[in-house]
Amino acid sequence: MAGWQAQLAALQEGGPWFDPWRDIGAQVAAEVQAGAGLHEALNLHAAASVRFAPAQELPRGMAYERYVHETTRCPTRDNLHDFFNGLCWGQLPKAKKKLNELQAMQIARAGVGDARGPVRDAITVFDENGAVLHAPPELWAALAGRQWRRLFVDLRPLWRQARLIVFGHALLEKLVQPRKDIAAHVWRGDCPAGSMVEVDAWLAGEFTAERLAAKPFAPLPVLGIPGWAAENENLSFYDDSLVFRPPGRRTPST
Repeated sequence: MAGWQAQLAALQEGGPWFDPWRDIGAQVAAEVQAGAGLHEALNLHAAASVRFAPAQELPRGMAYERYVHETTRCPTRDNLHDFFNGLCWGQLPKAKKKLNELQAMQIARAGVGDARGPVRDAITVFDENGAVLHAPPELWAALAGRQWRRLFVDLRPLWRQARLIVFGHALLEKLVQPRKDIAAHVWRGDCPAGSMVEVDAWLAGEFTAERLAAKPFAPLPVLGIPGWAAENENLSFYDDSLVFRPPGRRTPST
């Protein structure tokens, strides 16, 4: 069994960041472990707004985002990164489609070029490492101010009323082997507390080129969330200034 296939077990054994993805992930993983190609497994179980196709279907020299937009087919490699991308397409199809449409519009307007430009750059950041948060206003205020002790220690009981959903497929891939310094780019807007269908519709409505160009993200070291790492029960966890950095210093995003 290939290394990435063996890692699929992490979806069932891993932390709460995988909760929204476990059911569909288990179905896709079972097909892959039985010998199906990843694109075949995703087509069977991920009710996405695209069809998944072998990676070699992408024409040489053609931008991936443009191809997906024009054909509604998503070239897919057999690896963990594209596994999570497929799950995101299956669970949040409207949001993924809207990001792809905006990417394609930017490419049609300015071409691919050496630099992505602010809109495409923001789309890439969120598509790879984004998350959405439903939380009380006090948590939002502390997050916006990067007041980490207040966010995770003083206001700790309020996290029972909060829910973070990881959107970025690269972020999900990183969390297969979680590290303290992994951070999400949280969309600045309180997402619904309801189903993934509701979250999907809300998020798709949030995305505009103008809004994305402003990079409306707040960095959040995700293993600081109560319940997301056993180590943070010892509150000295938050004394690490290389991770929980004060305002004015960049928070890790790797």
